[in-house]
Amino acid sequence: MADPGPLAGATWPEVAAADRRILLVPLGSTEQHGPHLPLTTDTVVASRLAELAHRTMPGVGLAPAIPYGASGEHAHFPGTLSIGTEALYQLLVEFVRHAAGDWRHVLVVNGHGGNAEALARAATLTRYEGRSLQVHHAASGGPRADPHAGYRETCLMLHLAPETVRTDLAAPGATAPRADLLPRITAGGVRAVSANGVLGDPTGANAGEGARIFTAMADRLLDRIRALLAAP
Repeated sequence: MADPGPLAGATWPEVAAADRRILLVPLGSTEQHGPHLPLTTDTVVASRLAELAHRTMPGVGLAPAIPYGASGEHAHFPGTLSIGTEALYQLLVEFVRHAAGDWRHVLVVNGHGGNAEALARAATLTRYEGRSLQVHHAASGGPRADPHAGYRETCLMLHLAPETVRTDLAAPGATAPRADLLPRITAGGVRAVSANGVLGDPTGANAGEGARIFTAMADRLLDRIRALLAAP
């Protein structure tokens, strides 16, 4: 079967002729990432991972990215645009109900932790309805895996979109452990603990480390796709 390329540039006959086993859907956010990273950071990371998987794996389609998520904790920073958990949940459910007519699995590549609740609820409901919503969280662990707009996210963006990173504005924010910060963030949002919106320390970030982190993240996603393709 022919590969129609990303759905954004395909025609319906091209999609009809394709091997439609998995549809990748990058899901990000439009939210503050400190003074040095763009509002689209989560969407960029999720999109680039999904694009790589689409190029690598036959039978894997690529939908346009969803650039809005549940980002209420960042609402005190201008530029953040959040649709909230309930609206995101409904969007995902309706999306999968429609996409399941053409694709065996919908695999959301999620770039924002705040989307997790909506994704879990949508996956549960769609599974009950006999449809397959799979979720892959594009988080990266390891040393200096600070929570938000810190070292690792800055490394990733220096690798993926260096022209968007304002390295001269990169500065530490709240560096206490996430568990210690979480009660105050829950009560008053990120601005209650960090004036610049950063949770962590982006200083010293570099593109080389970003390439290494991205490769590890891509390998995890490809392994997930292979497992889905191999399942009966």
